[in-house]
Amino acid sequence: MHFRRKPLLDVLVSRTGGSQPGDRPGIVTADLAWAACHRPDEVLAVLESGPQGLDAAQVRARQDRDGPNDIGHEAPVPIWMRLWHGYLNPFNLLLTVLALLSWLGMDLEATLVIGTMVALSTLVRFVQEERSHRSAGALQALVSTTATVMREPVTRWQEIAQRDLVAGDRIALAAGDMVPADARLLDARDLFLSESALTGEALPVEKFVAPGPAGTPALAQRNLVFMGTNVVSGTATAVVVCTGERSWFGALAASTLDTEVQPGTFLAGVNSVSWMLIRFAMTMAPLVFLISGLTRHDWLEAFLFSLSVAVGLTPEMLPMIVTSTLARGAVRLARRKVVVKRLDAIQNFGAMDVLCTDKTGTLTQDRIALSRHTDAFGTPSEAVLGLAALNSRFQTGLKNLLDRAVLEHVDLGGGDQQGAELARKIDEIPFDFQRRRMSVLVAQPGDGLPDRHELICKGAVEEVLTVCDRVRMSVHDGGGERRLDAELLARTLACTGALNREGLRVVAVAVRTLPPSRLDCTVADEAGLTLVGYIGFLDPPRDSAAPALRRLAGHGIQVKVLTGDNALVTEGVCRQVGLPPGSILLGTDIEAMSDAELQAEAARHHLFAKLDPMHKQRIVRALRAGGHVVGFLGDGINDAPALRAADIGISVDSAVDIAREAADIILLEKSLLVLDDGVIEGRTTFCNMLKYIRMTTSSSFGNVLSVLLASAFLPFLPMLPLQLLVQNLMYDISQTALPFDRVDDDLLERPLAWNPSGIGRFMLCFGPVSSVFDLATFALMWWVFGADDPTRQSLFQSGWFVAGLLTQTLVVHLLRTPRIPFVQSRASATLLAMTAAIVVAGVWLPMGPLASHFRLQALPAAYFGWLGLILLGYGMLATLVKRIYIRRFGWQ
Repeated sequence: MHFRRKPLLDVLVSRTGGSQPGDRPGIVTADLAWAACHRPDEVLAVLESGPQGLDAAQVRARQDRDGPNDIGHEAPVPIWMRLWHGYLNPFNLLLTVLALLSWLGMDLEATLVIGTMVALSTLVRFVQEERSHRSAGALQALVSTTATVMREPVTRWQEIAQRDLVAGDRIALAAGDMVPADARLLDARDLFLSESALTGEALPVEKFVAPGPAGTPALAQRNLVFMGTNVVSGTATAVVVCTGERSWFGALAASTLDTEVQPGTFLAGVNSVSWMLIRFAMTMAPLVFLISGLTRHDWLEAFLFSLSVAVGLTPEMLPMIVTSTLARGAVRLARRKVVVKRLDAIQNFGAMDVLCTDKTGTLTQDRIALSRHTDAFGTPSEAVLGLAALNSRFQTGLKNLLDRAVLEHVDLGGGDQQGAELARKIDEIPFDFQRRRMSVLVAQPGDGLPDRHELICKGAVEEVLTVCDRVRMSVHDGGGERRLDAELLARTLACTGALNREGLRVVAVAVRTLPPSRLDCTVADEAGLTLVGYIGFLDPPRDSAAPALRRLAGHGIQVKVLTGDNALVTEGVCRQVGLPPGSILLGTDIEAMSDAELQAEAARHHLFAKLDPMHKQRIVRALRAGGHVVGFLGDGINDAPALRAADIGISVDSAVDIAREAADIILLEKSLLVLDDGVIEGRTTFCNMLKYIRMTTSSSFGNVLSVLLASAFLPFLPMLPLQLLVQNLMYDISQTALPFDRVDDDLLERPLAWNPSGIGRFMLCFGPVSSVFDLATFALMWWVFGADDPTRQSLFQSGWFVAGLLTQTLVVHLLRTPRIPFVQSRASATLLAMTAAIVVAGVWLPMGPLASHFRLQALPAAYFGWLGLILLGYGMLATLVKRIYIRRFGWQ
């Protein structure tokens, strides 16, 4: 009663007095340590949980007390903090320093323009990240994890959202489940859990119900299961002890909330380019300062101009462009039924050149129907169907499509339904991926005699045959049972081979009679069985499989089929969908190979059969070691290791919990067509980010060359600091529409890999092109329009302001595509409208009433004819250089 009067946590802390060595200190250790050392009925009593679980009032009270069963969530961040995060990037910090220096230099106009650039970058990034966050939250709800729980007044197991679990809930666990909370086992059958997420131990751990020894660390107790681990095989029921941040996994997650997440490959590359440009600016700005100061002897003016050059070289919109492009890509992918869990996974999605996938549900319809039920020699047999139905009906583990197909067939009138209703279950041996079979012990009525206890085993043909020593003969062979000798074994295998060649998946059924006194069974009882026959299932190919495979091949993606199924069945399905299987590599072959041998064989083969989870993982790693960007599509517990090993793990919303948790991307429809759509969207997103990076680096490099030459030879500044800042701001605004741009179809045909070294090469090739026409503009203004002394510098600066802005805007269209812009490739309407608006504003500024505010002046009409020639020449030279560059290096 003392326990009931006080909160459980207070009681357990006071009784245990802290943690054991090796445990995480605190109240969670106390809860779990106490529960592990006491009997299940004692734990249930303390938690006030009955045979039917908790009632609604108890659930509400505990949810109010403990909160939702969620982990790893930070407290809501106030708006000012989100704005601060939007501001906090190296470019904004650099610009802030430059704005402060301008203010100290009494250049208020420059301070205002730089401040506007910082505010624009921060606000746009803030808005985009808010939209992305809301979209991600809504999409994540589509793939939320559930738990199987018993609660009053419903007297059956029901599915609820994992976050709604509370301490005291009775939960059920089966193979493939993620453990939803820290819990104490109430009963368990051949229960094995993978606890690698907590302990790093790769091998599964067997769990039991009996109380553990006092003083043992909680993680070492065999009667506790922990949130974040997953059930490899077996079944169990348990009572929840700790939820949410009070769970072991929750506390570990909370301790890492403040840990900085390391960027992915693409974002790391973007960061490297960012710092390269910053170092470039910090090197060039002092050089400009020295040259301008030495040639004009006005060090204050030279200082302000060098600050403006530094601003012009700073791609302050880069963080915003990357964020908005990724966010838009995620939203567009969602419209194509693809949920992105990590934004930077989009780049890997576009770079993927090998897709490893299972056969079932991707190449086939995932709607398996029972097509045959025969004895061991191919004669139709109702007895085999009846035994298979009893096995599927009474097993409580992970019911797969085959079990459902058997039960649906029986419900439609096949088999002896009356006999199935009279039978009752005694015990079971759950399925696991090592044995690849499962058994149930069933009591059959005996017509006045004691019930007959039969162990009915169903599973993969090879694995069932290994535990059989007899076979039930066909009627035309005289019936009865005979020893399974080599001759009869060859006949049975010929039967299964014929069924496989028809495209049927074959499952063997075997039985063994046990004494009526036996009330339980173990794996050791799966011996000395009698082979009864086979059930064959047909999973027709998807109508979309063949065209999807053609589309993936057309987009440069090799498809490799990795399956645990029979090689003959898989080969038949692959031929039907137009995927030439070639030679098939089996799991037994892989076991005998070294990693280097497997790397060579994995590249050569396209079909892998009879694989276990570790075989799939090894194949994925071998392909990655060979230089491929590997995606893995899987939805089962046996796919989890390969999902984690791949560059990009892909699962579906109907997958088991552990597969969804391990994936980077979730498909809302298990279809290769949907996946191909997602790949194209990923490549589109990557291309648009790459456009901005290329334009920014090449334009910045060209401006530096022009400024250095002008500073050395002109008796005045080629452009005032304020004018340079305004020009840079307008150019940046024109590029904010790049995330909405369209991408040429031919750029999407091949995988796109991030190549930072190619960025520097691109910059060195295209940057000087703009400098050539900057020099042409200088010559035009100096010799044609007579702006050759400081008294006419305003005309010179106005001419370069307009020419520089229009050539930079033209760069957006010239470098967004390898084709001829406006003719062979046209930008999106949004980008066209934005760049057109900037062109109009750039021409209007020196010609309109605001010109004097920016120390500009109206340009003569003849200037615009020369400007047209400059723009035409720039476009032609840039196109020529582009052709040479593509022939030499390729575009991507």
